[in-house]
Amino acid sequence: MSETVLENSAVNRRIDGKAFAESLRLRVADAAAGFESATGRKAGLAVVLVGEDPASQVYVRSKGKQTLASGMESFEHKLPADTSEADLLALVARLNADQAVDGILVQLPLPAHIDEQKVIAAISPDKDVDGFHVINAGRLAVGQPGFVPCTPLGCLMLLKDRLGSLSGLDAVVIGRSNIVGKPMAQLLLGESCTVTVAHSRTRDLPEVVRRADIVVAAVGRAEMVKADWIKPGATVIDVGINRVPAAEEGKTRLVGDVDYAGVSQVAGAITPVPGGVGPMTIAVLLRNTLVAAHRNAGIPLAADAL
Repeated sequence: MSETVLENSAVNRRIDGKAFAESLRLRVADAAAGFESATGRKAGLAVVLVGEDPASQVYVRSKGKQTLASGMESFEHKLPADTSEADLLALVARLNADQAVDGILVQLPLPAHIDEQKVIAAISPDKDVDGFHVINAGRLAVGQPGFVPCTPLGCLMLLKDRLGSLSGLDAVVIGRSNIVGKPMAQLLLGESCTVTVAHSRTRDLPEVVRRADIVVAAVGRAEMVKADWIKPGATVIDVGINRVPAAEEGKTRLVGDVDYAGVSQVAGAITPVPGGVGPMTIAVLLRNTLVAAHRNAGIPLAADAL
């Protein structure tokens, strides 16, 4: 087989999350303009950052820029690292009551002296666009409308865009976190998949993964999933973001939880890192904010609009 054919095959297998996220942002911007026309105000997202974690600062700046670019209002609250838990909870209460704010996101991680679960629980479930509140987790579990964490919802969008109906497919989710693994499993169950949640204590993990039509890797271990774990033709969604040493001394590079070079030769479709799941997270956050704005204003939003 020629190198050109191999390259074309790899391109066809690659799921372009960056392109899909851009198309989603365009749809959000279009719907945001309609919301502003109907209500006389822009949908609003409030982001709270406590402390000066560099990665969080970059992420918050990106959220703010993309919120404004999508035609929505961005309210940023940057607090010092020594902010008390009581003061943070008081800010959340004010944002809950602010009618200009449709979505609230408190950037994690928080400083050690603040109870993250207490802060998440203080956010109104109807403004919890991160989907972390226990009420939204419960809504997802029983199939009621609510907000779903952005990363797994983005994964589901990519899967449905590539495969169409997921009904009857065998899916394995590697990882059981509240942010990705558990909600991902619930979403796949909602699409009538047969779902296995695997984790660090799963016996013979490669064999469990090998039977799956869909593999979602969200375990946080660099390039753990190897080519011989994957059923030929399976669809692989790599949620991992791991920084490892690069070939050039003193440099690093980003890799996922999946050995992309090997797995991409076996899988029918695969997300790269970077450029796969990562861009979807903020795009889905914007989508969730606009959905919240419509619900809070009592304005219907077409099911297929976003």
